Amino acid sequence: MIQHQLYIDGTYTDSTGKDWIDVINPATEAVISRTPKATNADVDKAVQAAAKAQKAWELTPNIERGKIVRKLGDAIADRRETFIDLLQEEQGKDYDLAGGEVDLAIDYFHYMSEWARRIEGDVVPSDRANENILIYKKPIGVVAGINPWNFPVFILARKVATALVTGNTIVLKPSQHTPNTAMEFTKIVDEMKEIPAGVYNVVTGAGSEIGNALAKHKNVDMITMTGSITAGTKVMEAAAQNITKVNLELGGKAPAIVSQHADIDLAVNALVTSRLANNGQACTNAERVYVHSSVAEELTDKLAAAFKEKKLGNPREDKDVEVGPLINEDRLNTVAEMVDEAVADGAKAVTGGKKADMEKGFFYEPTILTNVTHDSKIMRDEIFGPVLPIATFETIDEAIDMANDTIYGLSSSLYTDDMNETMKVINEMKFGETYVNRENFEAVQGYHAGMRQSGLGGTDGKHGVEDFLVTQVVYMQYKNE
Repeated sequence: MIQHQLYIDGTYTDSTGKDWIDVINPATEAVISRTPKATNADVDKAVQAAAKAQKAWELTPNIERGKIVRKLGDAIADRRETFIDLLQEEQGKDYDLAGGEVDLAIDYFHYMSEWARRIEGDVVPSDRANENILIYKKPIGVVAGINPWNFPVFILARKVATALVTGNTIVLKPSQHTPNTAMEFTKIVDEMKEIPAGVYNVVTGAGSEIGNALAKHKNVDMITMTGSITAGTKVMEAAAQNITKVNLELGGKAPAIVSQHADIDLAVNALVTSRLANNGQACTNAERVYVHSSVAEELTDKLAAAFKEKKLGNPREDKDVEVGPLINEDRLNTVAEMVDEAVADGAKAVTGGKKADMEKGFFYEPTILTNVTHDSKIMRDEIFGPVLPIATFETIDEAIDMANDTIYGLSSSLYTDDMNETMKVINEMKFGETYVNRENFEAVQGYHAGMRQSGLGGTDGKHGVEDFLVTQVVYMQYKNE
């Protein structure tokens, strides 16, 4: 069994603590590796190394940083099957989704490398004679990246590629549930001698401890975290001690509106993907459906049939498996409790509705719930599992009101062939992303950001790059002689 080390200042190093965290394969419940439970002293050492390295890294020509970021993507491509296997083992993804995540991470490093020549400032006219106003875009400094367990390779790319190409250094904290892919990536960094020591560092441990230590560290200039609202709140509280910038992608409760003008077959195919992708464990997953009463029966029947056909099992042992395990026993029990409570309150499980009958692993049956009211808990709280509750509406205004009635504001979707209806929904929906007649998943050149309690700031595209930069304004006087 592998026992990982921390990676600080270009060197693998033991933690100053003595405790370890077991990493569990969620499909087999076997311990597959162990990571050190880092201490505050370890965090401080990593941050200091990043701070020391940042000045020279910022002064490295942008194009050279871009070449390095692209080479990181190339190196992941060379180890594609290794990353896929690790993803399946530690997180339970099906083969196609694991491959898609790795490919997206490769693409992300390549895409971000192209921004090396596109980080630009401005020249602004002054109100004074003999003066120019110059606006520079500069690195923030030391970035602390707190990674989630549900897309550990892709979101690592989001944080690392963007930080490095913009001239920041990074201290990465992978999820305690899925550190193996991050440590495989660390091997790549360690082998690339053109990356100076201290530019990239890794500390492992519990998020509540290491995340807090990073967020409150006086030499951390930005926290970028993907996780729950609870975790994000704690990070903000810790970061407030030093007024440290936070970039947060938190939970979601994505509504999907299916109009009477929708192509029902298209909606079914897209909703199956949007709900069951990653076994229902993505912040952008469709979490609730509002369907017009006139097409509710047709949609429900077709969704139920599609859910029943999905093959459940260990995706690492069978490439045909389409739905794998939940990440751990706590998540499995939480999903089961939410469904049981909904059924007790009057919901009907059209298909699924219980833990899967498997010898090992944390499996829950793909589940469709009907007879659900908008005010029910399962329509308001994030499920993060393969369960889709469905409610009906009579008017599009009613659907929009129910969709917006949430503390979340990350993703949403609409299925309709009526252009007027489409424009109305787009204009009135209060979500960072709205997908029309397609599955929920973002593009690297877009902008992934939430409203309300789904987060602050964002990632991807030019706006995501700008979030990793600060602005310096220079008022330059000159003599006109």
